[in-house]
Amino acid sequence: MSDYREVNRANWDERVPAHVASPSYHVDDFLSDPSYLSEVVRFDQPRLGDVSGLRGVHLQCHIGTDTVSLARLGARMSALDFSEPAVEQGRSLAARLGLSVDFHVADAYDAVRVLGASAYDFVYTGIGALCWLPDIDRWAQVVAGLLKPGGRLFVREGHPMLWALDAGPEVPEVRFPYFETAEPIVWDEGGTYVQTEAEFTTTVTHEWNHGLGETITAVQKAGLVFDSLTDHDSAPWNALPGLMTEDAEGEWRLTENPHRLAATYTLQAHKPTQ
Repeated sequence: MSDYREVNRANWDERVPAHVASPSYHVDDFLSDPSYLSEVVRFDQPRLGDVSGLRGVHLQCHIGTDTVSLARLGARMSALDFSEPAVEQGRSLAARLGLSVDFHVADAYDAVRVLGASAYDFVYTGIGALCWLPDIDRWAQVVAGLLKPGGRLFVREGHPMLWALDAGPEVPEVRFPYFETAEPIVWDEGGTYVQTEAEFTTTVTHEWNHGLGETITAVQKAGLVFDSLTDHDSAPWNALPGLMTEDAEGEWRLTENPHRLAATYTLQAHKPTQ
């Protein structure tokens, strides 16, 4: 497989059963508690605000736990992911919860063609999404194409400084590109980011980093108005094993002096009305 999408899709397809079964995705909590929201959406909610009645789209939705959380907050949600097994699980979860969510199997770059132009009040992109895309400018054009005039973009993502680090024995080491590169960062790792005993055979992935300046500039070049950027000292997964500690809300920070590292960021922008 030479196409990055084929390589990455094979990896994500294999992860799906393990992620659905993992306690880290809390599928049983969704089923047992009608008010349960994903930890990611709970973290986002103060900045996201009231989405009740709004038409939203979740790009790169994976198995849909964040998507159904937004639907539980009252949004009329569509969702898109390139992994068919992941989308099947998202549809199944939404149906079991009695939620109407419009799921689609497609590449993120094809979202406007698949979902329609100028159709959404907000575009939501969660943690660990942008690193799978090689061109941040093209992504921003897709977002702009999806939004209605006045619609907003909401992104919480791993900080590009975090993606540039590797966990050393005592301190993180800057090892990987901070900026977008033409060639991907190629990984060959057998694990995943959630609690599971599953063993994987399709372990190669192709990923890219995108600097904050590159991302903000891409959003502006696409015709969106940049509104805010908030840095956070935590991430919802153990990004630097051996160096981070989990809090009661499922967020991980550097154990020693967490203020040293911006682990994630929230970016917001909107499409002008004229």
